[in-house]
Amino acid sequence: MIRHLFIAAILTAGAVLVWAHQNSRVIIYDGVATEIISAPDGSSKDLWITTKDLARATRFEIKPQGVCRDQLCFPLPKSRKSEFVSKRAGTTWFNLTEFARLIKQTFASDEKNGIWYFGSRPEEENGFLASLEAPNFSLPDLNGKMHSLSDFRGKKVLLVTWASW
Repeated sequence: MIRHLFIAAILTAGAVLVWAHQNSRVIIYDGVATEIISAPDGSSKDLWITTKDLARATRFEIKPQGVCRDQLCFPLPKSRKSEFVSKRAGTTWFNLTEFARLIKQTFASDEKNGIWYFGSRPEEENGFLASLEAPNFSLPDLNGKMHSLSDFRGKKVLLVTWASW
């Protein structure tokens, strides 16, 4: 009896290791490689990862206001939430590739070797996000006179912005 339980335990452990190896992926994000386990659903070409792996690999977390890291937060479109977040068997999964598309982040994958590379986002490339310094721009006032943000360097400025999305 003990021998049969021991053999069953070995077979179960072997099956788990095979499943883990088949679903093991490496994410390269911000130049750091992290091994994660992706969702076992092979029908999707997207990379679905647990929220725990999301935080480990990218430092992003899902919050009520969106997907956030430090002071940076990206709201998820409410009408498309199921494209980003899914709950299965008590685990919350996140679609990292759909999120990359949303924030216009480049990515590439090597399906055969299970490697996913995520590049920089467009706003990171110009350095403004990292420096917390707004890029210079010019706009006319109500009388048509042009004003540039750089005209106000060293002074407190309140910028009010709006986006339709």
